Amino acid sequence: MKTLLLTLTLAVSLIATPVLSKTIRIGTEGAYAPYNYIDDNGKLAGYEIDLGNALCTEASLTCEFITNEWDSIIPNLVAGNYDMIMAGMSITDDRKKTINFSDEYYPAEPSRYAATAGDKFDFSALKGKKIGVQGATIHAAYAEKNLAADNTILSFETFDQAIADLAAGNIDLFLADGDPLDAVIQASQGAISYVGEGLRIGGGLGIGLRKKDTELTDTLNKALESLKKKGAVDKLIKEYFKDGPFYSN
Repeated sequence: MKTLLLTLTLAVSLIATPVLSKTIRIGTEGAYAPYNYIDDNGKLAGYEIDLGNALCTEASLTCEFITNEWDSIIPNLVAGNYDMIMAGMSITDDRKKTINFSDEYYPAEPSRYAATAGDKFDFSALKGKKIGVQGATIHAAYAEKNLAADNTILSFETFDQAIADLAAGNIDLFLADGDPLDAVIQASQGAISYVGEGLRIGGGLGIGLRKKDTELTDTLNKALESLKKKGAVDKLIKEYFKDGPFYSN
């Protein structure tokens, strides 16, 4: 009987163990510079990596990063393979049906179209074009809803794959966030350029969390608010994005 009671007590204790008592695992893609990427030494780097480490220090949490392909990043969070997502993920109502988000840690930015330099497009009547997007993104959802009737939408597993096909002429346009496209356009030495106007799609970036992990969400929000007040978030934004947008005036 004592053995049974001890077993039951241990079982209940394990079930009740809060997520904050263990190492917090942060899921990221590692393929979306400058937010997250693998550097020349084979290590994770980027705005979200530095911010994630700063948040964990501020909240007195022990954390580790885990790389995961983008298209399965939410399912693997829900399955418990890590505890939070920092992977350039915009806060959207559709994603909120499955997961919760922290407060915003990077303001919403315009999405942009990139094309081979010199190509001309009539965005008021865009027809017959091959438009690339990264799968399972706000850009993929926007393109399917607004552009698929008169164009071919091609979904890529990674940002870099889409850029390679754009450079090779396999797609006419690539729709993505402006910040990672900035680096591509600068590196292309004039071969790739922006076309059309910027689009506002989705909200700012937030940490994705399981709906049940309310304690972790509250802890991260408090740490994020503290880092914003200290100017630490703006400092990282300036390091990785130069001109902002910033949280302080």
